[in-house]
Amino acid sequence: MNQALPMPSATATDQGWRLALPAIVLTLLIIVVLFRDTALAMADIWLRSDTYAHGFIVPPISLWLIWRMRASLAALAPRHSYSAIVLFAAAGFAWLLGQLAAVNVVSQFALVTMLVLAVPTVLGWQFARRIAFPLLFLFFAVPFGDFAMPTLMDWTAHFTILGLRASGIPVHAEGLRFVIPSGSWSVVEACSGVRYLIASVTVGTLFAYLTYRSLTRRLVFVGVSFVVPVVANWLRAYMIVMIGHLSGNKLAGGVDHLIYGWVFFGIVILAMFWIGARWREDELDQGVPAPAVQASTAVPTTTVPSLLAAVCTVLVGGGYVFALWQIEHRLAPEVSQIVPLGPISGWQASAAPTDEWQPKYQDYAARTQATFEKDGRTVGLFIAFYRNQDHQHKMVSSTNVLLHSDDPLWVRVGSGTREMVFDNRDLRVRTAVLSGPLSTRMAVWQWYWVDGRWTASDPLAKIYTALSRLGGRGDDSAVIVLHAVEQRPGDSDAVLEDFARTAGPAIESALRQTMGAR
Repeated sequence: MNQALPMPSATATDQGWRLALPAIVLTLLIIVVLFRDTALAMADIWLRSDTYAHGFIVPPISLWLIWRMRASLAALAPRHSYSAIVLFAAAGFAWLLGQLAAVNVVSQFALVTMLVLAVPTVLGWQFARRIAFPLLFLFFAVPFGDFAMPTLMDWTAHFTILGLRASGIPVHAEGLRFVIPSGSWSVVEACSGVRYLIASVTVGTLFAYLTYRSLTRRLVFVGVSFVVPVVANWLRAYMIVMIGHLSGNKLAGGVDHLIYGWVFFGIVILAMFWIGARWREDELDQGVPAPAVQASTAVPTTTVPSLLAAVCTVLVGGGYVFALWQIEHRLAPEVSQIVPLGPISGWQASAAPTDEWQPKYQDYAARTQATFEKDGRTVGLFIAFYRNQDHQHKMVSSTNVLLHSDDPLWVRVGSGTREMVFDNRDLRVRTAVLSGPLSTRMAVWQWYWVDGRWTASDPLAKIYTALSRLGGRGDDSAVIVLHAVEQRPGDSDAVLEDFARTAGPAIESALRQTMGAR
């Protein structure tokens, strides 16, 4: 004989919510206050970047989605979950690593994750599962997506060039720049279409959730919202170049260039939603009633554990903030110059000019730039040293690059990686080929030094920086760039490898001595 389980009374559930609701609201507010620097950094990006301005409306949309479900949510008995605190602590540690490595996006994703996990901590996993989409939608508030910009720019340039050639227009292309009979064009950041992609995916995901009930249809529409803006941006770029070409460059230049782009994108997105709405799935049209809210099968106990879970959540978050404060107050003395390089066997310092091209690195603590010569070949060396990095002054960032896409003299026409032996160890370096004035071609190699470790990977450089700071060794780092003008296609790689192998010990020694000057 089965024994019926006791059902919570409405009075017991209401009593639980009287304390649980203020507890979760207060917990979320305290988390935002504790991590206010990260939250304000997100808001600052929303304010100054049109690409991420939608971040202002993401939290209100999430709250509205939860409000729509208030009747079914009220029938659930709030229950704390200490297991969620473990996940909350992991998210807090990720936030700490993001702060130590000065990676904004990691810290911001970690903050949103902590806000999301605070809900099951105080109210329970059953409640969190019921509002899973509104909680996950909060991640669209994180300014994320710039990493895709170079790839999207390459795709846009390739498609535009293919379209022009298919239209019978001769094209001479070098990297992201191309010349047609009516003039020259260049694909820059604004042409990448990343803002179209982010806007489409954000709105498309919300549309899919509100319009469909089937998980398959939702996923398909979200996938379409990824593909459509990318293809639409290719067509937009091709159309703008064609309009400029056919009008003698009287149209599709300046402000109307952007206006045409947004108008075309708006038409495409509206068409996508209009077509998607034809397969909408309203609850009343599915032929079956909506599933009834299944009440909890256990009588809610005292709310003291929920309040204790809320207190534990706040204490864990506060612990990470205090840990960061402790680490950030261990600042090393400022460094003004890099220790001079020792002798490099076979290579002589040259008086040749070093300003024909310079890497676009800034906010460094010290810099060395020199030219060396051997057997009639010249190699340029650039080293930028970083210490006491933060979110405004850091080595690895989107603004520290070899070359800006809008550089008036130089253009990147190739890139890749190369294995070499440096300072008696294997190292993979990043390579690039630049084209400059008078058809000059330059080979460029670049990699990082972080706390005695060598890498050409941006993520690894960030990880090494965070681990070094956690270990109390500071964040001393440097970027090393070698460059040489090509006399014959591909001949500069051998010259750069010879110099790197020979100069490795001298560069290593100079950086270690600079790090030791505290």
